[in-house]
Amino acid sequence: MISFAFVATVLNYLHRLSFNYLTAKGPLHDLIPDDAFGYIAAAFFIAYMVSNAFSGFVIDKLGTRIGYSLSMAFWTTAGILHALAMTPFQFGFFRFLLGIGEAGNWPAAIKLTSEWFPPNERSTASGIFNSGAAVGAVVAPPLIAWLGITYGWQITFVVIGVLGYLWLALFWFTYYTPKKVVKEAKARIIPPLKLIKNRFVSGLTLSKVFMDPVWYFITFWIGRYLADVYGWNLAKIGWFAMFPFIVADFGNILGGLFTQFIIKKGIEIHKARKISVGIFGLIMALSLLSGPFVINGPTGALIILAIAGFGYAAYTANTMAFPADVVPKSATASVWGIASVGAGLGGVIFQSISGVAIKNLSTHFDYTIAYNAVFIGYGLMTLIGLAIVLFLTGPLVRNSDLQAYVDKEIA
Repeated sequence: MISFAFVATVLNYLHRLSFNYLTAKGPLHDLIPDDAFGYIAAAFFIAYMVSNAFSGFVIDKLGTRIGYSLSMAFWTTAGILHALAMTPFQFGFFRFLLGIGEAGNWPAAIKLTSEWFPPNERSTASGIFNSGAAVGAVVAPPLIAWLGITYGWQITFVVIGVLGYLWLALFWFTYYTPKKVVKEAKARIIPPLKLIKNRFVSGLTLSKVFMDPVWYFITFWIGRYLADVYGWNLAKIGWFAMFPFIVADFGNILGGLFTQFIIKKGIEIHKARKISVGIFGLIMALSLLSGPFVINGPTGALIILAIAGFGYAAYTANTMAFPADVVPKSATASVWGIASVGAGLGGVIFQSISGVAIKNLSTHFDYTIAYNAVFIGYGLMTLIGLAIVLFLTGPLVRNSDLQAYVDKEIA
């Protein structure tokens, strides 16, 4: 079952990144300048933010099978519609639709994980399905470059969409919720306001405003970065831009396994989670902050981005296990959806700022200085997000108030 979440996440990132690489060089690059690219990315995250506000509750209400299927159908259709766009505004509109559908992937996958895995294995299971993001980011550069160069950008969007419909057919006729957790998974839905008022939920949401945009910057801007600073063409970007995401993939798996290892050594689960996010969050922050001082060419740049991606992936493999530790199974998708509103908000704000900053700084100085400034900014943001998770979310143990609310219905 976790393989469905893994493949869905791969497809999610193929759709998400196809536009970014196709605009790095070629006719779409000329059509969409840096500031417009940032605004189009912001349109995606506005939709992502709005959709996350309700997608988790819809998935908790409908169940994993129906909820996940609806999400895949929506974002796959939106992805194919990109082939019809001819102006920056039209691309922005279709990216908006894509963001609405893609927001459902993580709440649905986290609900699936909570249904199928015990607490001590959830960080590893989360790492496995979330590694689909890194795998998608690995596959995207060469696949999209080859499709774009060989068949054109319109066919590229269509081909990726067909893969999504194949997943949808297989998932619909295969997935089921384990009998032993059916009653709990379909228990009383906790109202949004009650969840938002919870210290853990509000803290996790706030942390994602600062933390997730760092990953979005790496995935959305790496193609333009290599083209702007080092003059790489689409074919070269296609082969080498995958390196940071291969390393990040190891972070998804090793981050979960590290936590599972220290739990076996006797450290309590809630403490093990925070130890892990502390270590991996610092790796992420320090790599970005040091980047401008140690990067002396494209190889160094790719290594720094790889270390940052590793830290983020390992960090996220653990934070994805948080909701199932703290809230009832009937609210896991809802909580991650609310938290991802923070991710969408951060994406809107910082993608826009990135585009404007890179355009203006590169005009007055050069692209190297522009991107170095952005690296430092994202490194500082990582420290802020990490501090919020460590000190403002409270202990990562079952919340008695939320559990009691659900238990009334189960009883």
